[in-house]
Amino acid sequence: MQRDFSKVKDQRFDVLICGGGVYGAWTAYDAALRGLKVAVVDQGDWACATSSASSKLIHGGLRYLEMLNFKLVRKSLAERQMLFKAAPHRVWPLRFGVPVYNHSRIGSFRLSIGLMIYDWLAGTVPRDQHHRRLTPTEFAERFPCLDNTGLKAGYTYLDAQTDDARFVLELINGAQTAGAVCLNYCKVIGFVEVNGQLCGAEIYDNVSGETTMVHAAQLVNCTGQWSSDPHSKTQYGRLTKGVHLIMPGILEDEALLLTTKTDGRVFFIIPWYGLTLLGTTDNDYSGDIDHVTVEAEDINYLLTEANHILKTVNWTEQDIIGRFAGLRVLKPSASASPSNINRDWELITSDNGLLSSIGGKFTSAREDAASIVDILCKNLGCNESCQTTGKSFPWSPVEDYQQWSDAALSEAISLGIDDESAHWLLRRHGSQVSAIFELIEQDAELAKRIMPSLPFIMADLIFCAKHEMVVHLEDLLRRRLPLLILAKVTPDELQRLAETAAKVLNWNEDTMNREVELCMQKWLIR
Repeated sequence: MQRDFSKVKDQRFDVLICGGGVYGAWTAYDAALRGLKVAVVDQGDWACATSSASSKLIHGGLRYLEMLNFKLVRKSLAERQMLFKAAPHRVWPLRFGVPVYNHSRIGSFRLSIGLMIYDWLAGTVPRDQHHRRLTPTEFAERFPCLDNTGLKAGYTYLDAQTDDARFVLELINGAQTAGAVCLNYCKVIGFVEVNGQLCGAEIYDNVSGETTMVHAAQLVNCTGQWSSDPHSKTQYGRLTKGVHLIMPGILEDEALLLTTKTDGRVFFIIPWYGLTLLGTTDNDYSGDIDHVTVEAEDINYLLTEANHILKTVNWTEQDIIGRFAGLRVLKPSASASPSNINRDWELITSDNGLLSSIGGKFTSAREDAASIVDILCKNLGCNESCQTTGKSFPWSPVEDYQQWSDAALSEAISLGIDDESAHWLLRRHGSQVSAIFELIEQDAELAKRIMPSLPFIMADLIFCAKHEMVVHLEDLLRRRLPLLILAKVTPDELQRLAETAAKVLNWNEDTMNREVELCMQKWLIR
């Protein structure tokens, strides 16, 4: 993946997509596959906002059954099943446990009915993907970290997990390979209209400082929270903030779906890269959309609720390894609780022809994006149908996945990569992993871990810096590899990593020091 601003200079496109999160990425990928001339730009990095601040799940949304939103659950579960096949390296099964206590808001009978409906909405799936009921003893043995006082029963059900930032990056790479021009750190600074209809935009390159005019027959707004800025004149939705904390590992290969004692909301405890992802909050937000932060009350809420139900740990703020926050865009609603608002998606067409994607879910973004491209094609006189349904992801191995995985793991271990790092390396890079193996063949030291506690190796860091459109150090250490949220990185470690990146990215000392300072201020200074 290479960044080339000259490819948009004074060019004409069928479609200009503003926003490089999951909705912008899917829209660009689908449109490019249908033969449209596409440009997609983001004022920051790919997936730098909400799309890298999710719970890292591909799921139907069990709690949406309470809202009777069967259509959304069915759609999301269909996407989950498709992604299992289309992207086995990117989306992997994750089973969730749900305990039922004497005081649980949802009792065993209601939960059992809900899980049966959930399985039914998923369609015809293998039996090992169905939910299961466990006795209190069985459930307590399966999840020994939980307090089993008053435990009446327990259930497990299947959903899926991903690395959200890499999911988006892979789609951007697919769009670029299909002919789209993809530029991060390019900001739309003004629209161009003729006779009241959009026909282009002026964009500013944050890297070079250049400005150019981009002509486009159609423009799509996939900017998420920036579409619903509470301080702007036009508000398309309601913003809510979700916070996640990274805690020490307490689960191995299964997760937990729990309800809070405070307000009965659902929250998750999820294993991720060997640690624990705890979240999320769901509160209305009216602050600065460019600087969404984790506040003391967010931390207190999550730790308190987790400690209510965990017996093997009593987490304090000192146990927090990393933290991140993101904003969701929901439909305008009079509901007092954001958690009671449906996560439906809608497309708004403005009088000047701008198409704005509002709301939605990470899991169902592909189908929503296909609807956007259907309208684009209709407006442009293109008769091509959606190309992304069931299509293998850009980095999916062409051979049988299990056979490929076994062979790749064997090769990784023979090169000196430890088992855990090798496992995650395949999930992170799919078929591109062969290029990382080549780096290690040239220098065996690159098989070593970046940090002893995390399953990432030096060759991974170098490959990402060189080939994945990294502009800033934060791009590399937060989204290409999530080191800044998975470790308490010290200033010395940050300096060491910056020096490695500087060699690949040809940064001079001043640039490197500036990048280190920016990361220090945002991620290391609490």
